[in-house]
Amino acid sequence: MKPLEWAARALGTALLVASFFVAGCAQPPRATGPKDAQTGPWSGRLALKVQAQPPQSFSAGFELRGQASAGQLSLFNPLGGTVARLAWSPGKATLTSGSEVREFDSLDALVTQATGASIPVSALFDWLAGTPTPAAGWQADLSRLSEGRLEARREQPLPAAEMRVLLDR
Repeated sequence: MKPLEWAARALGTALLVASFFVAGCAQPPRATGPKDAQTGPWSGRLALKVQAQPPQSFSAGFELRGQASAGQLSLFNPLGGTVARLAWSPGKATLTSGSEVREFDSLDALVTQATGASIPVSALFDWLAGTPTPAAGWQADLSRLSEGRLEARREQPLPAAEMRVLLDR
């Protein structure tokens, strides 16, 4: 290979590697406008671990807005691209992923399909607002909510699950 060809390939490779590093620093779009304590929007990172066989884990950037009866949850990959958008209103729940749109009978069925585990979305709105609402089988730790951290564990029904939320500041 000639020195000029080698230099051009090395430069191309360096630019490709640099673009991956820059893309890795990308952030999902942040919510704009005033935040309401009851309807958000809230944004940050969401992680879910399910102690199934084999163990399952899910992690994504998120933006949550609305309330338990009607709202929207957007999930983002590490590069900031939208992985899925969940939307619900009375009697209707949809999951949009790319060009595919799927409808579900309930918010619970929709969330389970999107994340691989049942998450108590109704209680999650209250937890984010600082209200320790009980959710069947779940124990929420709101002690670090002022720091933008929320943790919740589900022991029953099996398999056990753990959810962590890190809010944008």
